Amino acid sequence: MDTGDTAWILASTALVMLMTPGLALFYGGMVRAKSVINMMMMSFGALGVISVLWVLYGYSMAFGTDLGGGLLGDPGEFFGLSGLMSPDALSGTIPSMLFVGFQGMFAVITVALVSGSIADRAKFWTWLLFAAIWGTLVYFPVAHWVFAFADGDGGWIADRLLAIDFAGGTAVHINAGAAGLALALVLGRRRDFAKGAHRPHNLPLVMLGAGLLWFGWFGFNAGSAVGANGVAAVALVNTVAATGAAMLAWIVVEKLRDGHATSMGAASGTVAGLVAITPACSALNPVGSLILGAVAGAICSLVVDLKFRLRYDDSLDVVAVHLVGGLVGTVAIGFLATADAPAGVDGLFFGGGVDQLWRQVVGAGAVLAYSFVVTYVIGLVLQKTIGFRVDDDHEVVGVDRIHHGESGYEIGSDELSEDVLARAAAPAAPAAAKEAPAPGRALPAGGDVAT
Repeated sequence: MDTGDTAWILASTALVMLMTPGLALFYGGMVRAKSVINMMMMSFGALGVISVLWVLYGYSMAFGTDLGGGLLGDPGEFFGLSGLMSPDALSGTIPSMLFVGFQGMFAVITVALVSGSIADRAKFWTWLLFAAIWGTLVYFPVAHWVFAFADGDGGWIADRLLAIDFAGGTAVHINAGAAGLALALVLGRRRDFAKGAHRPHNLPLVMLGAGLLWFGWFGFNAGSAVGANGVAAVALVNTVAATGAAMLAWIVVEKLRDGHATSMGAASGTVAGLVAITPACSALNPVGSLILGAVAGAICSLVVDLKFRLRYDDSLDVVAVHLVGGLVGTVAIGFLATADAPAGVDGLFFGGGVDQLWRQVVGAGAVLAYSFVVTYVIGLVLQKTIGFRVDDDHEVVGVDRIHHGESGYEIGSDELSEDVLARAAAPAAPAAAKEAPAPGRALPAGGDVAT
């Protein structure tokens, strides 16, 4: 055991854990005031559910002995983390239990990321059940594919395909982005879905969340070196370079397109850059990282408007930032990788041909397809059985009041009329008895006062 490596991964684990509360602030500020508690609770709920499952069998499914084909680890090998508390149990130069904790924080934030696509309209308890099922059927197996290195007998993307994903562009961001798109399609659009209809209620909260995410991401990326070494240093500097370039690219696009550079754009561009450099931070040099960040920031900014043209309601742009950003970063390795970087692979622009490029495309495509299909099935089954989307009246009043009995802000008198609250809390009428709302009909009085 190396004490320096151990100290750094202890710190990195804490940094990555902080990313989930940071995400709660980031997402919480982006929704309307009547949904902020629910949005933050979805991140905290994921932290609770996945932490429990990771200890019981999640770590074993991801990092247990491969059961064949590089598809899944043995769920029973380390059930309850048995056998990993011994002083002799090491993962490289750090205690195995520390590696368990570090990777567990990756699992948590991946699930939490998905929640941004269904803001304002998801039942909290169904979300917790979804988190448990999705973690088991999607994240844990995909983490095995991507992160389980075992000299030819680990995950198929890591050990057979030899695609590069240093810290989770596929397993975390493409995975969460594809799942977010599937859930957005299952739950459908919000009642008043339209461009400009859902403005962030607290931009300082968004900026604070983005800052905490950037801070925690140093543990995410540099910590994935699993040691205090030169690889961690390269990953850290590349993370700084790409993120700064992406933020600037996003607000430049905003200025040219809309005439303003916004704080929301700066925060979103920051996250887009962090997402894009995540798989590539060990494969690029700093100049390549600047290029990647600028391309990712510009592309992600342009993709945001697609949801209005294609009419899918990805509430907080999980698709534009995480799916598209993850794809850009993963595929860009095939172009911008240089053998001078720790990964030791040349991409197309450095004379390596298309060998690494096709590997990156196959890995990204496989995770995208698997995550989308399985998530769609899980979401549809939950919607058809116990219900995933909230009732219309609950959405109007706000899920905070109805599902949590709280409000994010208690300022002045309660503006929600008692009749609206009572109607929202009453059992739903039979479908045949419900009056279909006329096109363009106004919301009930007081129904949107908390925006």
